[in-house]
Amino acid sequence: MADQPLTSRGAATYQRILDVATQEFAQHGIAGARIERIVAAARTNKAQLYAYFGNKEGLFDAIFFGSLERITNVVPIDATDLADWAVRLYNEYLRRPDLIRLATWARLERRPTGHLVEDRDRLDDHKLRAIAEAQAAGLVRQGDPFDVMAMVIAMSMAWSPVSNVYAATAQEPPEVHEPRRILLRECVRRAMAAD
Repeated sequence: MADQPLTSRGAATYQRILDVATQEFAQHGIAGARIERIVAAARTNKAQLYAYFGNKEGLFDAIFFGSLERITNVVPIDATDLADWAVRLYNEYLRRPDLIRLATWARLERRPTGHLVEDRDRLDDHKLRAIAEAQAAGLVRQGDPFDVMAMVIAMSMAWSPVSNVYAATAQEPPEVHEPRRILLRECVRRAMAAD
């Protein structure tokens, strides 16, 4: 982003670019996203976009890392109740399916193996500490805290937009989601209970 503070008009343009590009990248991925579509829908121009983000990859990074921060802030972990955390993640995937799709594109196009992001960009240290503390207190099963976290996240994604079985949507009636939440809660509770 530009080093100088944005005017209110510049901030509005910046946000429009982010909003439009989030949908563009979520739908088409990094390779398939088109700057021309983004600037047209955001009512700006390429020069402005490049001034803020440098290039298409810089724009994707701004959106992707923003989505990781959003998930961390909107759905904070409670390692003493991982089942509830899984359900809250499920709910967030319904509200913002674009966020999980962005992570999937990053996995497919950028980092097919290992951690999704470089160590310096990871935002899970506090989650891992919380899980380790819950394990030490005898509340969560033993095992590598990262693996415990990965398993809970994977379970929460069972019906997410990237599921290879079934992708749930917020448009489905509430009575469809509630049994899934109950099942998810119970499965995570049993799977993560201390031995």
